Amino acid sequence: MKNHRLILVSFGITLLVISMELTQCTSSTDGKTIATVGETDDATTANANKMLVEGKQTFRFETFGDEAYWTDALQIDKAILGEKNGGIGGGLSPKAALAAGLKVDMDAIPADIAAAIKAGKVNLDDPAVTLTLLQLNAVVGVKGTFDNNKKLKGIGITCASCHSTVDDAFAPGIGHRLDGWANRDLNVGAIIAMAQNLKPISDALGVDVATVKKVLASWGPGKFDAELNLDGKAFRPDGKSAATLIPEAFGHAGGNNHTWTGGWGDITYWNAYVANLELAGKGSFYDARFDDAKKYPVAAKSGAGHKHNNPDMVTDKLAALQFYQLAIPAPKAPENSYNKEAAKRGGLVFNGKANCNSCHIPPLYTEPGWNTHKPEEICIDDFQSNRSPDKTYVTQGLKGLWTHTKGGFYHDGRFVTLMDVVNHYNDCKKLNLAEGEKNDLVEYLKSL
Repeated sequence: MKNHRLILVSFGITLLVISMELTQCTSSTDGKTIATVGETDDATTANANKMLVEGKQTFRFETFGDEAYWTDALQIDKAILGEKNGGIGGGLSPKAALAAGLKVDMDAIPADIAAAIKAGKVNLDDPAVTLTLLQLNAVVGVKGTFDNNKKLKGIGITCASCHSTVDDAFAPGIGHRLDGWANRDLNVGAIIAMAQNLKPISDALGVDVATVKKVLASWGPGKFDAELNLDGKAFRPDGKSAATLIPEAFGHAGGNNHTWTGGWGDITYWNAYVANLELAGKGSFYDARFDDAKKYPVAAKSGAGHKHNNPDMVTDKLAALQFYQLAIPAPKAPENSYNKEAAKRGGLVFNGKANCNSCHIPPLYTEPGWNTHKPEEICIDDFQSNRSPDKTYVTQGLKGLWTHTKGGFYHDGRFVTLMDVVNHYNDCKKLNLAEGEKNDLVEYLKSL
């Protein structure tokens, strides 16, 4: 019996020693050091922190070398400068920039300048003030490059121009950055139309400059046509603009397809697509589907699906950019922005009688997996879905919906209010919701 106990004790000690050795993982057979579990965890945490920092920097300030397009080709810098500062025309004043939906980061403005603005001692009608704001990196999503004499050399555009806004803490359009929020004030078409030379766009689309200006004017605030450079379809069959609402860039972790229509890819696909083909950055991009001249005639002609630049100024930024965007949480609805009791009842309707959760599955509020549907499933036309690779619409995540109600709902803003959306589904799915249930459902959507 004693011998058995000794054997068991010895066996236990042996296991303990082996366990300690495995935990410490001192070395491999070839003599190279193997990281311990703790070291691996530390390395992962360090990498995550590094990716967040780099991703935020990329999201806010990286132009991917697109100055070659916005400055050298379109010459938008000349319109910003104005004749008095070496450009053309009246220039872009801070007031005009804010009216076009551009935002200003108050945290980038020195205290003395901020105080002068507050005191009304800064002329916000003077384009020279815009140049000062650009030097301070204070214009959200627009990056100026200056020489040693503080003369504007170039203008580049970043992700933040469309997918960030500010909280208006200083003044309307001036405040703390809100990364990931859709800028539904931004008049992209009007800003592009400022450019001195629109011929690169007209040549790509195969139309004259007057037509380009007509298309840009049709977009209005908060909209952009991300497929125009592929299929050239600027207007819907009903004559309305084909532009769609600028989407949010937060709360996307766990979801697959992003933006409005399906088959494109996840968020990193869109980052590569936009950086290379919309912002016109100098990177690499591949998508053989764009060789289909019948579906995507503009892209097939330009070779958009086979873009390569050396040096590549995009690809090494994509991983951190994706990491940062997926880390941006959907903001919680303000306490006083909805009726709590009604929202509680609305949650029961959402997950019960209305069956909304069959597609908008909590907590993602979209479907895990391939989250798309055919247009007939949601009772709308197929114009926009047919522009996508698989002719479907993406099930939108609903968290943070309250941040982007301006401009309406659905891809083109066709439904002005949330009640319009609820009424549409009530009819489409024959839900037979009572008026009280519909009101409660609206409050629930506002609470997400």
